[in-house]
Amino acid sequence: MLDKVVEIGVLYDFYGELLTEKQQKAIELYYFQDLSLGEIAEKLEISRQGVYDHIHRAEEILRDYECRLGLIEKHKRIKNAIGDLEKYIKERDLSYSIKKGIIEKLENVKKNI
Repeated sequence: MLDKVVEIGVLYDFYGELLTEKQQKAIELYYFQDLSLGEIAEKLEISRQGVYDHIHRAEEILRDYECRLGLIEKHKRIKNAIGDLEKYIKERDLSYSIKKGIIEKLENVKKNI
């Protein structure tokens, strides 16, 4: 179950804004606040089945966005490439100040992706 929570959390970080408001709320309450279907149904004033449907549909939509757009995979590849660049630069025979400047710029890039 923890793997699924992590998976949905990452998908939600990338694509959550594309869900309907009710789907967002259902995902947030279920995965991030660990509420039961009954508790969520009460909060959203819908049936337990309605909550289940919102969550299930939202999960499908999030996975479909990643299948179509691949932003998470692209993000991982970029982070790995930056890590490889950092390693490569550290291994080169460059002056300390040049290495430090390049590494700092790469760190800034990592923070902003």
